[in-house]
Amino acid sequence: MTIRVLLADDQALLRSAFRVLVDSEPDMEVVGEASDGAEAVRLAKEERADVVLMDIRMPGTDGLAATRLISADPTLAQVRVVILTTFEVDDYVVQSLRAGASGFLGKGSEPDELLNAIRVAAGGEALLSPAATKGLIARFLAQPDDSADGDGAAARSERLATLTSREREVLVQVAGGLSNDEIAERLEVSPLTVKTHVNRAMAKLGARDRAQLVVFAYESGLVRPRVD
Repeated sequence: MTIRVLLADDQALLRSAFRVLVDSEPDMEVVGEASDGAEAVRLAKEERADVVLMDIRMPGTDGLAATRLISADPTLAQVRVVILTTFEVDDYVVQSLRAGASGFLGKGSEPDELLNAIRVAAGGEALLSPAATKGLIARFLAQPDDSADGDGAAARSERLATLTSREREVLVQVAGGLSNDEIAERLEVSPLTVKTHVNRAMAKLGARDRAQLVVFAYESGLVRPRVD
């Protein structure tokens, strides 16, 4: 299958560079370009995009708001958002994960990293760039979400209670950034068994992908950040 990619950035020169790079790959194609978040949401629907490369700072509807709109729209459930940002270690990154992004990548990343990010996101995996350490992201995610209230915390606790002990165990490993193969080796089970547990956890928790599982693990208190 060809991965359908939508480019959302207010800088035309960057969009052109990304288009040349993406279109050079045999397994992906650019299906549209947007200069702001509102246009990105519209084109994601019209062009049936698989992955949106989303700049976080754009005029009007920014990338964060656009990501929330895409994540909340059931007709766009197949769309994965990868945030492109100049600043990889600020609060916008965490907000983007909470908004439903599959991950983020610095604009200064190597071309191969960007192409890999598209493939990883299209496959439903979580993507955190090497420059963003798991510990830093964990600490940010553990901070209170101003948009959440007591009812939200109670709802997370109820959903957490629906998981089996093994699903919780797998969720902890996912939050640690481990792949299915790595989790399988650690728990001494097959990768297929791990994948089954991950998929069941996603279904029970209403998570779109592994990135949202990571967010849930920290916000629910199942996993606590390490203070280095």
